[in-house]
Amino acid sequence: MTRRPSNRSWSAIRALHGYFARRAAGAADDLLAEAWLRAYAGRTTYDAARGPARAWLFGVARNVLAAHWRGQERHASTTTFTGEASSDPWHAVDQRLDAAAVGPLMRQTLAELPAVERELLLLIAWEQLSPTEAAAVVGVPAGARPGPGCTGRARGCVRRSALPHRFP
Repeated sequence: MTRRPSNRSWSAIRALHGYFARRAAGAADDLLAEAWLRAYAGRTTYDAARGPARAWLFGVARNVLAAHWRGQERHASTTTFTGEASSDPWHAVDQRLDAAAVGPLMRQTLAELPAVERELLLLIAWEQLSPTEAAAVVGVPAGARPGPGCTGRARGCVRRSALPHRFP
C-alpha cells in the first residue's frame, strides 16, 4: 500500500516547481525531480535547529539550479545558435508585450543589487519565504542584519520596476 503525500508535501512541491519555473521555465520539471532526489539522499543532513524544512528544501533547490545554470553555460559555449523560432501563443501577446516593456528595467535594477541581496529579495517576493527562511536559504547567519543600504536598495529596486513609467 502506498502512502499519499500530505498537503504540506504538495505545498512544498508546488512552491519548488514555481521557484524553478520562474528561473528556468523549460527545465522546471526535471529540476524539481533532481531537487527531490537530492533532498531525499541528503535528508539525514537536515537539522531542524538551523531552520524550517522549507528553507532547507529551497537551499537544495538553489544548489540544483546553480548546477543547471553551470551546465547550460558549458553547453552554450560548445554549441551554436540554430535560429529556430519557438511557438508563441496569441493569447499571451499582450502579457508578453507588457513584460517586455518592464523586463529591461527590472533586470537593470535587480542587477544593481549585490547577488545575496538580490536572491533574498527574489526568495521573499517570488517564493513567499519569510525573511528568516530566505536568509537560511542563502546562508546568512540567523540574527545577522543586511548592510546599511540593503533595505533602501531593495525598496528602490521594487519601486522602479513596479512603476516604470516614472523612470526614463
